[in-house]
Amino acid sequence: MLKVLFVYDPEARLDLFELFPRLKSFFSNRRNFAILRTFGDIVFTILILMGLFGPQDPSRNIMLFISWGVWWTSIVLSWFFVGRMWCGVCPFPGIGRIFQKLGLYRKKLPLQTFSKYCAYGATILLALILWVEAVTHMKYSPFLTSLLLISILLGATVFAILYKGQAWCRHFCPMGKIIGAAATMSILEFRPLLEKCRGCKDFPCKRGKGNIPGCPVYLGAYAVKNNLLCLVCGHCVPLCDRDSPRLFLRHPLKELIINKGRYLTCAYIIPFLMASQLSRFIQEKTVWYQSFKASLANSEAIAFTIILGLWFIFFVGIIRLGAKLFTFFEDELFGKFSPMVPVLVPMAFTGELTYRLDYFLHEVGNFFPVLGRQFGLELEHLGFVVPEWLIILTLKTLIIVGGIGAFYVAWIFYSQEFEGIVPKINFFGIVGLIVMISTLYFVFC
Repeated sequence: MLKVLFVYDPEARLDLFELFPRLKSFFSNRRNFAILRTFGDIVFTILILMGLFGPQDPSRNIMLFISWGVWWTSIVLSWFFVGRMWCGVCPFPGIGRIFQKLGLYRKKLPLQTFSKYCAYGATILLALILWVEAVTHMKYSPFLTSLLLISILLGATVFAILYKGQAWCRHFCPMGKIIGAAATMSILEFRPLLEKCRGCKDFPCKRGKGNIPGCPVYLGAYAVKNNLLCLVCGHCVPLCDRDSPRLFLRHPLKELIINKGRYLTCAYIIPFLMASQLSRFIQEKTVWYQSFKASLANSEAIAFTIILGLWFIFFVGIIRLGAKLFTFFEDELFGKFSPMVPVLVPMAFTGELTYRLDYFLHEVGNFFPVLGRQFGLELEHLGFVVPEWLIILTLKTLIIVGGIGAFYVAWIFYSQEFEGIVPKINFFGIVGLIVMISTLYFVFC
């Protein structure tokens, strides 16, 4: 296991279903996922109600810490270990599933054009969410947090009524797109054994069998080639009578290296995500930002938008410059790709983890005091403060880990994938870009 995780070999992987039969049994038993989804639906409903009708004072409403501290930080952590498995138990499609079980939906597949343009739409929605979060300081508003959750819930429900399956999750969910892009760094991959799929004519993993529905995002196990779309929901495991779907342990950077930035989802989300992270760090941690905002009629929206736009242009420029330094970004068989994108991915997602973990570590000690104030209990004595030096050490360490991951991807490209193609001086230039970006994160976080 350690060799698979830490020594890059594109062919090396371990079949976890074979090693741990109980794990396969867990996926095969659909009741397990139903229980997890039901639990999530209940918690999700309670959070929304607490945000809408509970105290609006951040120090008296625990839903903020659960939503932004526990829930979102846990999702970010899950990217690195279980890929998109969170999407398999996500509560957002819950109401849509009820409508579909009652037959109150159009039994049609999504339009083909969705697949062509969804990356743009989902990126715009993600940009809007991150922008609104920063401009409105949503992390400190229970009501606005509930409105955000309701908005995403509404999108999932409308698409569930319009189309069969989970069209929202497949095409337009902004959280799904960012999780899918991050899942390219997961140590797990859900894949078919294609030799067992040969000769299959019914494709129950995609179409379903009897009263059991097939893949909720219209893939089927045989079509899963990466972690961008598969929800790791296990629907296909009990449906396949050929024992094809498997869960593999792999090197966490394997998919990034193999795909080389070929997919639009990562190409659009990564520069914006990194721009938003540095913008949020500057907004919350620097003194000069307040002076800059004051010079713009004290408008948070204008100040943050300007900084966000400048950082976005900066990272788009970095991606294009990196592609030129690699000198190789198009192949007759592979098509066009963007090799600097997978180099940036480790920094992008450790950056997001750093941002979310910063909030969690600063607020975790207030969990019981806030809970007590909200429900009239005396729990102040259970409060504590995480030492600031420990928080800083944790965050800076994550930034360093992200930089090491970026360097590792660049090194594999230089020494193996593009061996003999990239000049040594160009590689040093790429390393310089990695060091520069890591330093920016290191300074501002």
